[in-house]
This record gives sequence, structure tokens and C-alpha cells, in this order.
Amino acid sequence: MPKVRRSKKSPPEGWDLIEPTLEELESKMREAETETHEGKRIHESLWPVFKVHHQKSRYIYDLFYQRKAISRELYDYCVNEKIADKNLISKWKKTGYENLCCLRCIQTRDTNFKTNCICRVPKGKLEEGRVVECIHCGCRGCSG
Repeated sequence: MPKVRRSKKSPPEGWDLIEPTLEELESKMREAETETHEGKRIHESLWPVFKVHHQKSRYIYDLFYQRKAISRELYDYCVNEKIADKNLISKWKKTGYENLCCLRCIQTRDTNFKTNCICRVPKGKLEEGRVVECIHCGCRGCSG
């Protein structure tokens, strides 16, 4: 089982409670990175990596902000060690971005018409029966 990458600095109290879950997510990440991409579109090969990255950040976010199960020191440690994405978590705290899948979906420079990604459009605004799939991360609608 691969260990979660850490610096030489010892982790704060409570690390032993979240380490098994983080190791499991890290092994999923390694599987996603080594998965064959034959027969897939260029963007599709990165979707599993985005999904696992989102899961790790969401896990830390839920523990700290929703359930208040970990200390500020442990949260800061996870952010500094790049286990959780600080920028994505800061967006989740803002109104309207609670379910944001990745930061690329709100960057206007990555689209043709300088707008947000199609997955950010509310389902009620789209035509009936239309399947929405983000080209960046494979999200099927994260606007709410």
C-alpha cells in the first residue's frame, strides 16, 4: 500500500484517524494515473484523476467545515502538504459554488466564448433530455 506523501514534518494530532481514508484515495489516484487511455478522447483520460482529486479535497473540507471533526492544525497541514486543494475549498465556501467540480469549469479563458463550462448551467435552463458532460472533468452538472 503506497503511503500518502508527506514532508519530514510530523503530522498533527488526529492524522491517524484520517490517514486510512487518504491512503485509499491515494491508491485510487495511482490507479487512475496508470489506467490505459486507449479508445478514449484526449480529455477523457484525465477525468478519473479530477474525480479522485475532488474526493480528497471534499473529504478534508467536510471533516473541517461541515462536521468539525478535525483541528485547524490538521486542516492546515493537509492544505500545506497539498493533500487538499486550497483554492477549490475556498470556492466551496462561497454561495453558488458549493458543488463545484473543478476550478477549470469556472475559468472563462478555457472556453470558446469566454463563459463558464456547460456543467455550470442549471438543469432547468437546458432543453429537456439533454445530456450535459463537461469536457474538462466529466462532470454532469455541478451548478445545483
